[in-house]
Amino acid sequence: MRLMAIEMTSRRTFLKTLAATGVAPSLTWADARAPSFLSAAMMPDGSFGLIGLDGLAAPLFTIPLPTRGHAACVHPVRPEAIAFARRPGTFAVVIDCARGETIATLESPPERHFYGHGAFSRSGDLLFTTENAYEIGEGRIGIWYASAGYRRVGEIRSGGIGPHEVRRLPGSDILLVANGGIDTHPETGREKLNLPTMRSNLSYVTQDGNVLDQVELPTEQRLNSIRHIDAGPDGIVAFACQWQGALSETPPLQGVHRMGEPITLLPVPGDLGPLAGYAGSVAVTRTGAGIGVTYPRANTYIIWPDGAGSEGTAHRLTDACGISASKHGFVVTSGEGRVIEQTGASTNELRQMPCSWDNHLIPVA
Repeated sequence: MRLMAIEMTSRRTFLKTLAATGVAPSLTWADARAPSFLSAAMMPDGSFGLIGLDGLAAPLFTIPLPTRGHAACVHPVRPEAIAFARRPGTFAVVIDCARGETIATLESPPERHFYGHGAFSRSGDLLFTTENAYEIGEGRIGIWYASAGYRRVGEIRSGGIGPHEVRRLPGSDILLVANGGIDTHPETGREKLNLPTMRSNLSYVTQDGNVLDQVELPTEQRLNSIRHIDAGPDGIVAFACQWQGALSETPPLQGVHRMGEPITLLPVPGDLGPLAGYAGSVAVTRTGAGIGVTYPRANTYIIWPDGAGSEGTAHRLTDACGISASKHGFVVTSGEGRVIEQTGASTNELRQMPCSWDNHLIPVA
């Protein structure tokens, strides 16, 4: 970790020198040593950071965070990442990953809080953040002008209550929103205020707030909170849920969807049981064929190699939560600092790091 800090300091000094001479370059992700993944983590001394990893999980840089992170999103061109605090957070930090500096802090407007996720528009000019309008119990998507210092320029309805993750449908500017359906309020922390009436949904929303499509789970699964999503290049959307009912009644926690079609739920291998009613993260392979989901409370991750219609294969990994597509399959991180690559039936431990990885592993396109 110390070596990484020295390298980052040297590079930061060099870039500042260029800026002082008036020849500062237009930076890309190559200037941040071209990371393949980003993840928030807790360090051995209890501090927090955002770590960039290459394709073999070798650490490229570590940038301090003021508090525990949840997820991040990356700018499509510039080496900038938005690191979000755990919900219900009221701030997020914009990090220049080439210089190792915080360049802006996003603060949620009055009567709003963040849910820990965001997404950029295809051009990178706009940032979208999932938010709770907690006094009225409605979901919002905040809009920030990333090309002008991340100035807030508006908001749209999310299409439901408790929007947790937002993604952009590949090849378009359509926003995918996982409206988890759970109403919360900062005065009661993470207490769930509307379980008797909650319904989650997956919404497809334009940048001006028009809902193009919206699907819900069956009524008997209304306590299944759709929380995390990923999308493949062909438009397939995979989602992961967290069950709010009795574990004896746990339905499938994962499924897939395409615009204009019904939801398809993915069954798990028959001997796994309810998986503690909690799916952590979800990822779709770069071809759009395979789907991976983690279950940190059950110390398990499952891979469906050909998506819907294929049989899932379960793998054991203590506190497995972060997952992302890799060149050859999936990379999975754990709270014990492990980084695993799953390629077909082959499991390869890429790295054991002296840190505790947080919930999500974010790919850098």
